Amino acid sequence: LLLCVPWGSSCPPRCQCTERAGAKAVLCSSQHLEEIPKDIPKDAVFLKLDANSITRIPSNAFRHLSHLQELDLSRNAIEKIDRAAFKGVAAGLRTLDLSSNHIRSIPKEALLALNAKLRLANNPWHCECALQEVLWEAQLDPDSVQDITCHTAPREEYVGKPLLQVLDAGVNFCSVRQRTTDVAMFIAMFGWFAMVIVYVICYVRHNREDTCKHVDYLKSLPSTQ
Repeated sequence: LLLCVPWGSSCPPRCQCTERAGAKAVLCSSQHLEEIPKDIPKDAVFLKLDANSITRIPSNAFRHLSHLQELDLSRNAIEKIDRAAFKGVAAGLRTLDLSSNHIRSIPKEALLALNAKLRLANNPWHCECALQEVLWEAQLDPDSVQDITCHTAPREEYVGKPLLQVLDAGVNFCSVRQRTTDVAMFIAMFGWFAMVIVYVICYVRHNREDTCKHVDYLKSLPSTQ
């Protein structure tokens, strides 16, 4: 009998595997999990990992779950999301819930080719260009957009405000970063130019001193008929 059981039908410890509308659902809610289970069935379509203590989504965490459509990671302690966290499932996902975690920033690469509706509300976001680019490219759940709030920001006046409200007011965090980069490049070029000028002045002054010494030496020689 054991030989007849497909490997994809096993269920992770502390999780419940059921059928929902004819599709495999893996329910691991509120199980004090500190990391994503390794033995999630390959035919899982719905995966609930909410209300646990997961702190990180590593690369290729769900790569073997080619049928996955809904992924709930809300109400965890997630702080870090690797660039390849959703590699292998991005195209098939329909919903991805990352709300109510400890996420301050998320790499844009992690969301490439992601067609899922995203929930990012109630995280301590740092409002900057990277987050703005994520919002430009991601498909956000309209019901949770207003709850994406700036926990920290380059300027104090943006703290505590919904990011969408800040952007609607005409703020562009990416242009601020570009101006900062331009200023840094200008300062570096000015410093390099100043070093060249100082070098030329020192070189000319040194040659002049050598010339004066040579002339004085020639003058000190006894004159000849």
